[in-house]
Amino acid sequence: MKLMGTKWVASVAFGALAAVLIPMGSPNAAPFAADAQNMGYRVVAGFVSEADAHPVDGATVFLKDLKSKNIRSYTSASQGHFRFASVNMADEQELWAEKDGKKSAVKSITPWDTSKEIEVELKLK
Repeated sequence: MKLMGTKWVASVAFGALAAVLIPMGSPNAAPFAADAQNMGYRVVAGFVSEADAHPVDGATVFLKDLKSKNIRSYTSASQGHFRFASVNMADEQELWAEKDGKKSAVKSITPWDTSKEIEVELKLK
């Protein structure tokens, strides 16, 4: 029977030792998919304006989850303000506004941005 190479045996032994010595909550622990699921929630807020910076009341603001394809919407309030609460930080999102045939550029919100609150200005064109 052929013996395993010493590099393979050493790497298995090191991996087993690391699993015992590095606690799961440690910053040195490897990230797991389950941890990504538990990143938490954030607030995505901001305001809608015309190209000349005047606020737009009554614009529809859309927030699309790119994984599930679910779309949430909000009608901008006074001074063009909008707010989405409980936005999953682990999912990538797209955000845009529309009113009277005008549409803003699409903004991306990624899991790489770990901010608990994101402020966005959406300009209608």
